[in-house]
Amino acid sequence: MVPVSAIKGENIDKLLEMILLVTEVEDLQANPDRLAKGTVIEAHLDKAKGPVATLLIQNGSLKTGDVVAAGPVLGKIRAMVDENGSRLKKSGPSSAVEALGFSEVPTAGDEFEVYPDEKSARAVVGERASDARASRLAQQMASRRVSLSAMSGQANEGELKELNLILKADVQGSVEAILGSLEQLPKEEVQVRVLLSAPGEITETDIDLAAASNAVVIGFNTSMASGAKRAADATGVDVRDYEVIYKLLEDIQLAMEGLLEPEMIEESLGVAEVRALFTIGRSSVAGCYITNGKLQRNAKIRVRRNDQIVFEGDLDSLRRNKDDVKEVATGFECGIGCDRFSSWKEGDNIEVYKFVTQKRKLNV
Repeated sequence: MVPVSAIKGENIDKLLEMILLVTEVEDLQANPDRLAKGTVIEAHLDKAKGPVATLLIQNGSLKTGDVVAAGPVLGKIRAMVDENGSRLKKSGPSSAVEALGFSEVPTAGDEFEVYPDEKSARAVVGERASDARASRLAQQMASRRVSLSAMSGQANEGELKELNLILKADVQGSVEAILGSLEQLPKEEVQVRVLLSAPGEITETDIDLAAASNAVVIGFNTSMASGAKRAADATGVDVRDYEVIYKLLEDIQLAMEGLLEPEMIEESLGVAEVRALFTIGRSSVAGCYITNGKLQRNAKIRVRRNDQIVFEGDLDSLRRNKDDVKEVATGFECGIGCDRFSSWKEGDNIEVYKFVTQKRKLNV
């Protein structure tokens, strides 16, 4: 372990010394005279250049014209540039280069290897592509599989909601970072389903998929292709563009909360104390003094006597000076009547409340 600070420039020399020491002890060596192999550390789709991949060469030397297999993606190196943008014809071990010539955007983290001819590389890529398709199909089937217990749970707790997304970003690293962050969001009641995630601009095909699947298109540091904006307006697809990942996640969480059923919560209106009892015909009326808040006719009431609840129901009658009123404020006296309760006693405390709907939040 070497504690370093790039900002202060501390221990950078020590870090380099330790790296050299480890290479000597572990006898880590690379052969520059063999076919190159290494790792894709970043990839994106450029409007002018097409698929572009940043490759870290870990062994061998990479040359323009080499046939490369990066995971399930085939490529033939048309051009390479270094970190300064200088064109290269050849690059050796431990170098990082930006390469053009791939058939599609490779996945960051995939290993790449140079093959002696295109036929052998194509055979390897075809096999990997078949495995990748089978893996994706298995994941899709697993995500759609429904068991009786799952159906029972959904019936008991309310139907599980889904938020469908199509994600396009500037580079593959951004796609993976966003997908990783989405995985951290709670999924108990609302499931985020990413139908498509890829680097590149938002295309008309993405809009058509979103329209067919009722999905929202999320763009991160990317643009819309010609025709995509017109297609989105025509189909009513919601397209959101972001430059900050935290704002993206915040909006997705708000959208998930919008799918939750609102909850009913109790809102206190006021408190009154019974100070006198009156009998009017067959009914009993409690003469009360309002100590806090206000009382409203047709609100809910809870009658407490010696810390015990003796009645819960509706406030059916509210009078002040023999007149029916809708509400009475703090500091005033009034008469309260309930059709289903008449056993008032002096000293009873009356809590008046109502139920209001409130948006639910995800339990993060």
